[in-house]
Amino acid sequence: MDFGLATEFYPEEYQYQPELYGVDNTELDLVEIIQQLHESLDPRTVFACFGKVMGQHLPIHGVKLNYKHYQFSWGRPQGLVIKQQQECSGETATLQYSLKSPLTPSQAQRLQLLQTLVLLPLVNATQFHEMSQQAMYDSLTKLGNRHYYMESLKKAIATAERYSNDLSLVVLDLDNFKKLNDRYGHQFGDNVLSEFGQLLTSAIRNTDQAFRIGGDEFVVVVRGDKQAASILCERILSSMSSLPLFEKYEIQTSLGVSQWINGEVPSALYERADRALYRAKAAGRRCFRIDGE
Repeated sequence: MDFGLATEFYPEEYQYQPELYGVDNTELDLVEIIQQLHESLDPRTVFACFGKVMGQHLPIHGVKLNYKHYQFSWGRPQGLVIKQQQECSGETATLQYSLKSPLTPSQAQRLQLLQTLVLLPLVNATQFHEMSQQAMYDSLTKLGNRHYYMESLKKAIATAERYSNDLSLVVLDLDNFKKLNDRYGHQFGDNVLSEFGQLLTSAIRNTDQAFRIGGDEFVVVVRGDKQAASILCERILSSMSSLPLFEKYEIQTSLGVSQWINGEVPSALYERADRALYRAKAAGRRCFRIDGE
């Protein structure tokens, strides 16, 4: 799945690197360190840079940091443990260091200095990350928005071409949603859309991506063939009746499926799935149809 804000960063490429763990007692080049920390707006990269600097200049195995809803980790959680807290932009940042040996007074001062240097670029990076996420996701359903869908589908097709993978698209909307919205009000409609977004989030696999591309229209990019997409459609239809709100107001969905053909552009893949969707509606709604079948 691809939705919501990232809450944990534990990338393998930033794990323990033994060559960095020789303690350097030379004077710190603060200008160079600051420049390194400001080179990226990716929070993981900023924190990885901080970890590497700490590992070069202090006897540290690893470090963890909790800030707001973010959790960062670099190195190994072994050895002596010390914790530090520091206020930044009205939030408390908690750092936990795993030490190879107790710090000398001069090393403790160096730790405090480096710790202060990292927080501002890290806060800037997390703010940029959150703004980027807001630009990519629909605030009501927490699914990807139209722009994110278009970019993601292009990337998915490029990957499918490169590795000869199967790829399918599911286009779906809520049956008679406009009538329900007009009858019960926009707040009711928003609740329906929000719950439907949660349903899709639960129904799709980790490899799939769900998007709201406008109104009550949704799409799911499925990493798999039309059979995998069909299984997803059946799961979505089955889940509809399990939600009290949907059952009470008889809210259902119709779905259309198309499987990507080598060399096909995103718009053509979507159009075939959309035609299959209208075939499902013509068949009585509350069902799905596959393009070409």
